[in-house]
Amino acid sequence: MEEFSERFRLSVHAYVLMENHYHLLLQTREANLSRAMQWLGVTYTGRFNRRHRRSGHLFQGRFHAVVMEEGAAAEVSRYVHLNPVRVGALRLGKAAQQRSRAGMIDKPDQDLVRQRLKRLGEYRWSSYRGYTGREAGPRWLARNKR
Repeated sequence: MEEFSERFRLSVHAYVLMENHYHLLLQTREANLSRAMQWLGVTYTGRFNRRHRRSGHLFQGRFHAVVMEEGAAAEVSRYVHLNPVRVGALRLGKAAQQRSRAGMIDKPDQDLVRQRLKRLGEYRWSSYRGYTGREAGPRWLARNKR
């Protein structure tokens, strides 16, 4: 990610790497996002495959980009950081979110909230720990920078 952000002059504001996908909150200075994402996919996959003595794709399909409106960064960052707890057992999956928005489920109890926070705090492949002060965070993470 450090090489990626420097090479393509990107600011990485949030990230999460999941088992079969990842999310990035990026700010571009140039019209080079497609080239940057192609480089990231090829480079990361090649390095991962060499390290784990495997071959083939890691992620399926082309990347999806969404242009954010001014002031949406906090909401998008929250979405990115909550990915590790969006599983059925922790009741934050897509179906649960839809029921919640429709007012069909109650607020989570304290125990469930504690479980979610514990999982987030332990999840190593996210910028969440850098944002919450649990660790310094990587040098290339653009916290509080625009």
